Amino acid sequence: MTGRLLEGRTVVLCGAARARGMGLATARLFHQHGAKLVLLDVDQAELDAATSTFPGRSALGLRIDVTDISSCQHAIAQALDWDLGAGRMDAVINFAGITQKRSFMEIEQADFDLVCSINLKGAFNLSQAVIGPLREQRSGSLVHISSLGAQQGGLYGGAHYCASKAGILGMIRTLAVELGKDNVRVNAIAPGLVITDFSRSGRTDEEKQASAAGWPLQRAGSVEEMAGACLFLASDLSTYVTGATLDVNGGAYLR
Repeated sequence: MTGRLLEGRTVVLCGAARARGMGLATARLFHQHGAKLVLLDVDQAELDAATSTFPGRSALGLRIDVTDISSCQHAIAQALDWDLGAGRMDAVINFAGITQKRSFMEIEQADFDLVCSINLKGAFNLSQAVIGPLREQRSGSLVHISSLGAQQGGLYGGAHYCASKAGILGMIRTLAVELGKDNVRVNAIAPGLVITDFSRSGRTDEEKQASAAGWPLQRAGSVEEMAGACLFLASDLSTYVTGATLDVNGGAYLR
């Protein structure tokens, strides 16, 4: 398969406005492959800036609060009403998430609620908002970003972060079973250490690279490498892949 893999397709990317984030890097790659883009984010200023980097009307920016099911439903309804989107969503990629570094006994109820409401409840809400349209069109790819922390604790964030990202892995497997008959694929990506604003946590990029030196590929990943994994799952390159967790971690976790 050659050429532009998403030509004529509409892709929704949630959590896609951060300048150094995986979401915006993925949007750029998808644009190169011919996709029309719907960018969703909670930060209106970052969303406006991100949307403006795409020429003409090739990208639509919509504010969303993934912790609120009504906000998710409203954003998806607006995306489907977009005249250039042809009333469909060929792929939905969810990057929305936050992390906190806490020891277990330092995690307060408010910390747990905040992290899980965005990372896990947010993924649940967005899924509920998009499943109806995906079922109706009898096609589509839904991808949620999990984490290496869901598979191997103690690396990123606290226990509440790891639990929220592990919950995504259970959810996508259940959805894959339920939606297979509708020709809708559901998968997850579990990134390892990637150089983004999200993963910096007060450390420099050089310090991040040094911490990955003991892994098989001996380096941290880039947002462009994460975008390539998303392109695989969003395109026809992966039409027989569902319920899978794609490990993109430089060999940090081998199973």
